[in-house]
Amino acid sequence: MAEPKEESFLDDPDSIEAEIEAALEAEDEYLEEEEAPGAGAVLDAIRAERDELKDRLLRTLAESENVRKRAERDRRDSEAYGGTRLARDLLPVYDNLQRALEAVNKEENDSATAVIEGVELTLRELLNVFSKHGMTPIAPENGDVFNPNEHEAMFEAPVPGTKAGEIIQLMTVGFMIHDRLLRPAQVGVSSTPAS
Repeated sequence: MAEPKEESFLDDPDSIEAEIEAALEAEDEYLEEEEAPGAGAVLDAIRAERDELKDRLLRTLAESENVRKRAERDRRDSEAYGGTRLARDLLPVYDNLQRALEAVNKEENDSATAVIEGVELTLRELLNVFSKHGMTPIAPENGDVFNPNEHEAMFEAPVPGTKAGEIIQLMTVGFMIHDRLLRPAQVGVSSTPAS
């Protein structure tokens, strides 16, 4: 059986503020009833100290709420992006598996079908793991517009039939991890001047 959660004074800062206001009003009423002649200066000093302590308490409550929110945001970020270094280290494995499949010619394909299928399955499983952890590939097609936020231009070349700034070759697939760039796609870009 679950134990009931103990409530903290930090759980509801608004109710704490309301309790403080009620206590202050009750204290003011009591002091006004009990006020003796000549005690005004002492009473004013006590009220000033009380107001200062109230202000410090409210600031402390606000700061603790900010710390709680910051810790929650940091927890979410570490959960989403904590594996970034490992993910970045696995990208060369993806690249090498991709290159191995591209290097196979027709004759080798017929004689080593089982090995090639194993490499394809391994690559597919690696992509499934990437997807499971929020990694998505960036693979622009030829003719797509160069985006400096996702692509890295490795070279420029004038290619007939293209416009300046269009992608003419994908060299390396890039990856995003959730909404952050893990590695830009390395591309060749057309430098054909406008006619």
